Amino acid sequence: MRIINLMENTEGVEGCINAHGLSFYVETENHRLLMDLGPSGDTLENAKKLGIDLGLVDTVILSHGHYDHSGGIIPFTKINKRATIYMQESALNDYYGDDGRSAEERYRYIGVDKEIKDLSQLRLIRGDYKIDDELELFTVTKKDHEMPFTNKRLLVKEAGDYKSDDFRHEHCLLINYRGQKILMSGCAHNGMLNILDSYKERYKDAPDMVISGFHLMKKKDYKDEEIESIKDLARELKKYPTTFVTCHCTGLEAYSIMKGIMGEKLSYVHTGEELELNTPISLSEKKGGFTDAPLPDRKRRERRKTFMKWHKFFAWATVICFLLTMCTGYKKV
Repeated sequence: MRIINLMENTEGVEGCINAHGLSFYVETENHRLLMDLGPSGDTLENAKKLGIDLGLVDTVILSHGHYDHSGGIIPFTKINKRATIYMQESALNDYYGDDGRSAEERYRYIGVDKEIKDLSQLRLIRGDYKIDDELELFTVTKKDHEMPFTNKRLLVKEAGDYKSDDFRHEHCLLINYRGQKILMSGCAHNGMLNILDSYKERYKDAPDMVISGFHLMKKKDYKDEEIESIKDLARELKKYPTTFVTCHCTGLEAYSIMKGIMGEKLSYVHTGEELELNTPISLSEKKGGFTDAPLPDRKRRERRKTFMKWHKFFAWATVICFLLTMCTGYKKV
């Protein structure tokens, strides 16, 4: 089984384009599938860079109705007309972000491209849906835990009015693979704890691995109560017998806070990197092993590694020059 990130907010494998959005490519015994397709056709370019033939994909799952997960769908259908695209019917509604500007510029459309509804490959569903023995989609209806605090600015437009989004258009993918259960979500807008509750109610246990954004990223500094909310989430997730891989809308700052609490139970996947079940592995670092440290730390280590290579080069060059001088008859004046 292979799970490869095709698009994510942060830089990962050299040569891959990173952008605000999310896409995963997954190979199972019976399927080649995409979980989301990022904000644009750049996702397809990353697949080429990574040697992935998207023409062989048979299944596409759209996690929810936002542009940063669906922007690559129309470009994808230009090269693949056979893959079935699954999405909740309500994902076609009009979704907006409240940017807090003047009345004229306040609301920004963040929904899917309206051309998607006319695709012959599209299969609209309502609620839970079993694709086959390997793949199942499930939704969250009961919400006993708080939703992510960053949901507040996300709206749906109905009958001309802007209302708070209840995220009934979000579903999660469960992959059953050789006795392992892998849960994939896009942004966990319904709240990861609510998602895990719904999973437990339906499947009577906990998943082996969860791959998802947690929608905790902010452009401004976190308030004290928001930091506590992030810490509370990490403490609760740590109780699960589950490995968590996050990305995209979690944000590196929130990830760092959660990592400090969850330790090895939490890692971050960057653009172009591959997961092998419980161990994230970068395609460019398979021989050296994966590091789940935030990107800036990885870059510092890479710069230090380059510096040490040049340091060794000049040290040996000095030795060689000295030996050559001695051999060619250096005489003290």
